[in-house]
Formats: sequence, C-alpha cells, structure tokens
Amino acid sequence: MSKKVFRNCKVVDVINKRISDGEVAVVDGRIAEVGPSVDAEGAEVIDLKGKYLMPGLFNCHTHMCMAPNAATDFGLNDAKLTIQSINNLKLYLKTGVTFIRDVGGENYVDIEVRNAARKGLLLAPDMQVSGKCICMTGGHGWQMGREADGPDDCRKAAREQLRAGADWIKIMGTGGVMTEGVEPGSPQLNEDELRAAIEEGHKVGAKAATHSQGMTGIKNALRAGVDSVEHGFYMDDWCFDWMKEHNVYFVPTLAAVHWIKVNGVEAGIPEYAVRKVNATCEDHLNTFRNAYKAGVKIVLGTDAGTPFNRHDMTAYELVLMVNAGMEPWDALRAGTIVAAEMCGVDKTHGSIEAGKKANLAVFDNDPTKDQEGMLKCRMTVLGGEIVHCDM
Repeated sequence: MSKKVFRNCKVVDVINKRISDGEVAVVDGRIAEVGPSVDAEGAEVIDLKGKYLMPGLFNCHTHMCMAPNAATDFGLNDAKLTIQSINNLKLYLKTGVTFIRDVGGENYVDIEVRNAARKGLLLAPDMQVSGKCICMTGGHGWQMGREADGPDDCRKAAREQLRAGADWIKIMGTGGVMTEGVEPGSPQLNEDELRAAIEEGHKVGAKAATHSQGMTGIKNALRAGVDSVEHGFYMDDWCFDWMKEHNVYFVPTLAAVHWIKVNGVEAGIPEYAVRKVNATCEDHLNTFRNAYKAGVKIVLGTDAGTPFNRHDMTAYELVLMVNAGMEPWDALRAGTIVAAEMCGVDKTHGSIEAGKKANLAVFDNDPTKDQEGMLKCRMTVLGGEIVHCDM
C-alpha cells in the first residue's frame, strides 16, 4: 500500500466554494480522507508550508499536436507530431493541469499518445481525444481534418474516428479564424450533416463538440444534438435557453482570441487571422458575459496550440474569465468540477473528495484572489504521484 499525507495546506473545496486549513490523505492513488487532521500512520508526509491545494486543473480545448507558432505548421510527419505532443503534455503537468480534452489531432497521433499514457508508457495528464475534426471540403481545419460532404459521408467520417478510438466527435459548424478563405460567421456543415455525425457518436456513448462561431452554425449544431459549443462568438437568448434545457456546455476559449489580438501581424500572425479577430473579439466577450449571466455551464479551454497560445498558460484563461466579469469561484469551477461533469468524469475527478483520483495542484496564493499567480504551479500530483515539484 502506498500512502501519502499532504499536510499544512489550505484545501480548496470547489464543491462548497470554501477554503479551509486541513490535510489530505492519499492511498494507492485515491483520496482517502480530507479533514483538519487525517490518519498519517505509515504515510509519507508532505508539508505544503501553508500553500493552497487545488484539484488538478482541466483544459478542455487543446491541440496537443500543434505548436503555438505565429502560423500553424501543417504536414509534419508523425514522428515530429508525436515528439511535439509529448513535450506539450509535459507542460500541462508542470502547470497543474491533470486532465485535458484534445479536440483536433493529426493523423491519429492524439489517440496513440492517449493509449500510450493509459498503458503507463509515458507520463501525461489524463485525457480524452477526438481524432480528426470533421469538416466540409475546404472548410475550417481541412488541413488536419477529415473532409466530408453530405450526411452519409459525415456519418462515415464519425465512424472512422470512433473506430480509431476517439472519445469525442469534433465537428465544424462554421468557418474560423485560422483558416484562410473562410469566415467565423459563415455556416459550414449543415444541420443534417452535423446530426449524422453526432448521432454516430451518441450511439456508442461518445459526445460531440462543435467548432461554431457564427449564430446560424451554432443553432444548427444545437438542434442537431451537440454536447458542447466551442468558441461561440455569437449567441442569443434562444441559444442560452436551449443549452440550459439540453445540458450543453460552452467552452469560450477566450485565450485564443486574446493572444492573436495582443500579438498581431507584427509578430507574424497572418493578416487574415488578425482581421477576423479584431472584427469579432468584442462580440465574443459580450457573448461570454451574456452566457454567464444566463446560467449556461461554462468550461475552461484555451485552444492551446493556436498563435502564441502556449500549452503552459492554461491558468491565463481564468484571468480572462474573471476580467470579463466571472466570479472567481465560478471560474475555478469551470476549470475543475464543471469541466469534469462535461467530460463525464465528475465521479472520479474535479474536486478534492474522498474516493476520487488524487489529481492535485499546489499554488502559493489564494486562487480566488490571484488567478495570475496560478501560472506558477508549485506541485502537481497525478494519481497520487508527485510529477512536478518546485518548492
């Protein structure tokens, strides 16, 4: 039996929105006890020196195969994609991220990396992956996706991702920022095409996420039965009401727009991408605020791998959410227990409770008051094992 006790820490309870002095006992990778004082007999005791103990963070919109360069590199061979992915995954662990949802890999490298991690062949966050995104011919993401046209082809494309081992189906409902010649507001796969792909996933218990930025494409995806809306630049009350009624999550990826806007063409980002961001960024923030006020379930995701959107900057999404008006506790929940609910792992992940997997992160300061301080993670615990320590 392996036992650890994390002592002299402030335990962040995202379920009850409170922070208390306490200790956490971990046995064989699971949280065994949480309280003011826990049984430490036979345990390795780790003194956290008054620091804050959080559930490990989630990042629910990543692209592990991609480097955050000014312009995306497509066409790398599988060896380079794999090396890049493994290096990016190390960055997540170093920054307190213990669970990712990857929503667009290349050549099924994401699936093979996930499989290797589950077998213990490499150290990586827990993860769910989607294989290739499904897009219309020439649509957003076509360089790395599975192009499909018509409901039957979209159904086949979804089946191909499921056969390869995808946990989620990623479908492109609109154009996007980083593909030249398409526009964020323009619908792409139509409602019938989206529904065909989504149905195939749902038949085997796989959820579906839609890249959708314009309102027509978002509404198509919602009516088609999608489980999460990514980016969501333009949404109205109808969208919010539908999402609440049908338990659809919103992953706004504020960071993706932010880093393009602050770096601009001067940093080498393509002009067409900067133009699209400048035209939509305020509407995106307003939609985020309105969705939050309406009570839509919001989840942390950064779109890491897009320009200057680094894999070690997950916590900056919390900064952007709070700056845009989200209450700090709600932002923390978006990156922990609400994210776990969306991924269907809230029984085992997302909070510090007895019986859950011991995925933990340690920070110097109160995360409800210093989100930017969370960019410096002092310790990461994955399945009860310390995988990063800077104390």
